[in-house]
Amino acid sequence: MTDGAGVTPITLFLGATMSSTFNGPLPDGLRFLSYGALGGNASLADRGLLDVLPERYSRFTHLFADGTLKADVVLLQLAPGREGRRPSMGLVHDYNVDAARHARVVIAELNPAVPWTHGAELPDDIRIDHWVQADTAPLTLPASTSGPVEQAIGRHVALIVPDGATLQAGFGSLPDGVFLALLQHRDLGLHSGVFGDAAARLVQEGVINNTRKDIDAGVSVTNSVSGGEALHRWIDGNPAVEVRSGRYTHAASTLARVHCLHAINGALEVDLTGQVNSESIAGKQRGGIGGLLDFSHAARQSTTGGRAITVMPATAAGGRQSRIVVNLEGQSATIGRADVDVVVTEFGIAELRDATLSQRAEKLIAIAAPQFRDELRHAWRQSAWGKRA
Repeated sequence: MTDGAGVTPITLFLGATMSSTFNGPLPDGLRFLSYGALGGNASLADRGLLDVLPERYSRFTHLFADGTLKADVVLLQLAPGREGRRPSMGLVHDYNVDAARHARVVIAELNPAVPWTHGAELPDDIRIDHWVQADTAPLTLPASTSGPVEQAIGRHVALIVPDGATLQAGFGSLPDGVFLALLQHRDLGLHSGVFGDAAARLVQEGVINNTRKDIDAGVSVTNSVSGGEALHRWIDGNPAVEVRSGRYTHAASTLARVHCLHAINGALEVDLTGQVNSESIAGKQRGGIGGLLDFSHAARQSTTGGRAITVMPATAAGGRQSRIVVNLEGQSATIGRADVDVVVTEFGIAELRDATLSQRAEKLIAIAAPQFRDELRHAWRQSAWGKRA
């Protein structure tokens, strides 16, 4: 994508980017907008090409629907219809439908290599201006490997999650490690933004059967599917999983009805007052809000025993930096101290809900890496918060 001659300024809206398409040289007139520096978007942010709209994922369907975000051209990738059913959005059922309703031009790639998924049929009112035939395998992610840190975090989370809970988690080695630690649980449900390889295994093993859910009983509900070729084959036409619109999966009205929602989400840093940073490192955009706030707020407000669980390794940079810090020092507070619930590292569990500032500091220092605990304790006592506590 290097030939920018005659290209007028173009802004491209991106979700989480997992390919290398935009890693190389780009035309001068090309700019990007997203809800976070997720995956490959981080390199765009570093080059000053990405602007971030820091909203919850649930807002984006509405922003495209009401015209706040207006797309001139929308690209859709669809799985062909089957057995009298309409084409399916396949692996992702996001804000593209709302964007397409109001776009000047809608281009649809009809690709039989894309899995046809339940819950994601293209609505009747979407006008397709141009059809493109393709037969290219959709992007796959390599199987994640859970090491000792991820496994230890998973064991701690397994102590928090009861049988019958409904799970939400992201993708990657950490949530996969957590899910695989739940293989001895029973009657779990799934209502999530992402359905990955580890979730599929729990369904196949009968651990996730969705029998105790108050809504969508018997069905795993997700907004997207992210994994390898085996997952794509398994989910193709599988009625056990529905890929539903973000208008439904992330809506507060939906999440309030999810039984015993346990939202498991990663973080970059947590400070000793309980503020959670999931968006930036050393002033650079990394990660993003995504569905984190939609699910964590709903889980913390749950009246059926839900929990908002923040998970992260205790250190970064090969053990040279603590992810538990005295304060965020200019970094983003994605989850405020009044909204945090429980934080888990490989060293244990910190129950922060209803804890005072001094209690929080003590609990978080206890799950920091041992080599940083004395330093954190001393810095806390010297801080403005520590002196007040």
